[in-house]
Amino acid sequence: MALRIGGQLIDKPSEEVLVLPRANGSDIIITARAVLSMEDFDRYVPQPQAPRAWVKGKGNILMTDDPNFKKEMDTYGEKRFAFMAIKSLEPSEIEWEKVSLDDPSTWTGWTEELKEAGLSDVETQRIIVCVMQANSLDENKLKEARDVFLHGLVEAQEKSSGPSTEPATTPSGQPASDGE
Repeated sequence: MALRIGGQLIDKPSEEVLVLPRANGSDIIITARAVLSMEDFDRYVPQPQAPRAWVKGKGNILMTDDPNFKKEMDTYGEKRFAFMAIKSLEPSEIEWEKVSLDDPSTWTGWTEELKEAGLSDVETQRIIVCVMQANSLDENKLKEARDVFLHGLVEAQEKSSGPSTEPATTPSGQPASDGE
């Protein structure tokens, strides 16, 4: 299915390409594609539920400050990002040895497997940024897009044929504004 937004055709997920240069000339090409749905993740990893407690005067409330719940939510968030990263990197055709999309217990080891294969910390970090950019999670990229958009609005306003200031008087000679 194709969709247009502001005249621009949207017919495929966002992709980012990263080239990691190698001295021997066999550069590593990483392609990250936006994950369109997290339904697979949700099937494997249900979101933790905060425990409830009866509090006098307040009734049955969620205990979101519970240390065990906070730890479960941290683990949930780590697994969610790891799943998104692994799924995003599918176009790169990485042949994982330890990581499997069918096994949530392996997901958070994806960066370690990259490092064990010989990628440096810097290269691994660049891959993480590539994944975030493909999934529109990179704040610098979002800011840049906003700035370009807003700059276009300013240019459009400058080209407008309408008056840019309020006239002091009307054609009849009366003040155009009552001073408020």
